[in-house]
Amino acid sequence: MSAQSSFSSFSNGQQQLFGLCRVIMRKRKIVVLDEATANVDLETDRCIQTLIKKEFSDSTVITIAHRLDTIMDSDRIIVMDKGRISEVGTPQELLSKNGMFAQLVRTNDFCQ
Repeated sequence: MSAQSSFSSFSNGQQQLFGLCRVIMRKRKIVVLDEATANVDLETDRCIQTLIKKEFSDSTVITIAHRLDTIMDSDRIIVMDKGRISEVGTPQELLSKNGMFAQLVRTNDFCQ
């Protein structure tokens, strides 16, 4: 049985966890996470976020996310709209500007 065929027997969420483990073991200075927690439940998401903060504290982490709580403690957020940068700033700066990010937060009833 090949590694590829046995890997496909895992759920999307399990595959994401394996991918995250591989990145942690490689100790990279720049890490790109594209929807790293999209296919896991909220409790697992929280555990993963805690792990990311701990394991990548000395790394630059670029996170592509739709779950706003995933990025609310980021140093800087870049909001994209139709393939272009619409806003850049800390979460607090973006919330105070009342722009697209603030609207997303309000629309999704996100509680800080």
